Amino acid sequence: MDDAKKKTGLIFMKVGLHAQESIEDIIARKQREFETAGAIFWGYGGNTCHPLTMVQPFAKQIEQRGEEVLIVMQKMNSKHSAPPEVAKEYSDDGVNWKPIPKGIEVRGSRYALVLDELREEEFDVDLSELEVGVGPSRGRRADRYLINQADKGCFVFAEPEIAVAPEQRIIKPIALVARVKSPFAVFVRN
Repeated sequence: MDDAKKKTGLIFMKVGLHAQESIEDIIARKQREFETAGAIFWGYGGNTCHPLTMVQPFAKQIEQRGEEVLIVMQKMNSKHSAPPEVAKEYSDDGVNWKPIPKGIEVRGSRYALVLDELREEEFDVDLSELEVGVGPSRGRRADRYLINQADKGCFVFAEPEIAVAPEQRIIKPIALVARVKSPFAVFVRN
């Protein structure tokens, strides 16, 4: 990871087949979304990146420091075969709902990150250099947080207190990057 990325907040997420659509098809669709609508809604589920309690507070804190929030995505094999139901509305507070903007499509998800242009970019992230940046696990190293069912989280760069031996580092290959923009994360529904 280059030094510029170390000065950002990172949302790490594993991505793959979702709602019966391949990751390659999702990438192409999301890039068209950006061309059409000027934004991307990247759908997901799971409370480790809940819009109100995790992503929005984290992103606001990072922006207050004058830094940006990036999503970095690791491709993986996935069996997410949920029905590809398309969301019709979104809300940044879970109370007030608006129609999904024309040209944006979110399938089979409860939440969506709001992104700028999606770039295919390859680099490695050392999870021992990241720690959780928000919530009850704040300060926990990413290599200890991203285990079992945890496949995403909000992280900041932090030099390890104790040097991690090269053979003990957990390196994740990143394939996709985008800037997360206000309102950062939203609820979506059919």
